[in-house]
Amino acid sequence: MYSMTPTTPLAEGERVLESFHPDRAIYWRDHAWLAAGAMALGMIVLLLIGNPHAWTGAVGGLAAIAVRGLYVASDELTARWDLTDRRLLGPQTRAVRLGDIRTVRGLGSAVQVVTAAGDKHLIKYQADRAGVATRLRAAMAGR
Repeated sequence: MYSMTPTTPLAEGERVLESFHPDRAIYWRDHAWLAAGAMALGMIVLLLIGNPHAWTGAVGGLAAIAVRGLYVASDELTARWDLTDRRLLGPQTRAVRLGDIRTVRGLGSAVQVVTAAGDKHLIKYQADRAGVATRLRAAMAGR
């Protein structure tokens, strides 16, 4: 079954320290910025090709991002990441040992986690992106 929450079982003695959930207001704020960019890009492209109705690029950009935002909101807003004393567990079976994490950095409203193997994971739409990154780094350091 499809799940946007961790389905990886905890190891014996492993405990969840904290869970990270997306913030609805941040989700819609990010989509508003995406829509503004898509609207501007649509108008610029139509102006460059000589279309006399460049304003339709704004309508198309807004419609595209609005449809996308509404369509994926039910998944994105139910995503959960669990930080345990040993691993970071993501939606479905995503699991990263804390010792395998090489980089934790902010990326917009998300926290990007990069492993030694080069795998990249995004903990998206965080209201306190810096706080999430700090808690991940502290767990990695064993604090």
